[in-house]
Amino acid sequence: MIFGHWVMEIPLSMFSIVGMIGMSGIIINDSIVLVTTIDEYSEKRGLVPAIVDACCDRFRPVLLTTLTTVLGLAPLLFEKSAAAQFLKPTIITLSFGLGFGMFLVLLIVPSLVIMQKDFGRLFTSLRRGILGGYVPKKSKFLLISSVVGSFSVLGLTLIPLALTQKVSPLVLLLMGNNLMYY
Repeated sequence: MIFGHWVMEIPLSMFSIVGMIGMSGIIINDSIVLVTTIDEYSEKRGLVPAIVDACCDRFRPVLLTTLTTVLGLAPLLFEKSAAAQFLKPTIITLSFGLGFGMFLVLLIVPSLVIMQKDFGRLFTSLRRGILGGYVPKKSKFLLISSVVGSFSVLGLTLIPLALTQKVSPLVLLLMGNNLMYY
């Protein structure tokens, strides 16, 4: 959207915001339909084949939604009359936003679904490692004590430094070793 306004040399306005609301509705609708299709397919097969098949099945509808909207708005996009000038920010937002949104729906959404599954597995294994019944008690005690010890050392080193420097511990953590230069 911002790139489109920059290319067309038209400033952002309230009509751009109205176009952004419409554009985000279309992109969210495409994403919801894709995720629903992935969920349906993943019941019968693995997640990665389900994502590939769902993206292949939803490619044509997403492409047609984008092309029909962008090509339908193209005459207004290049209109020179004064009556159409107030609509140009909305049309630029819809055209450029949907063009980029198509790639978001077909590339980023499936990637996020796979990342969500990976993080879910990570937290499940961590929960099972800490709270699970099949982990030996010595290993569970070692794991819990190492996590508590790490946070204790972190707190004991950052809190006194934060009190003397009058900087919050979060800022100190984010700054890391750069604090000595200030």
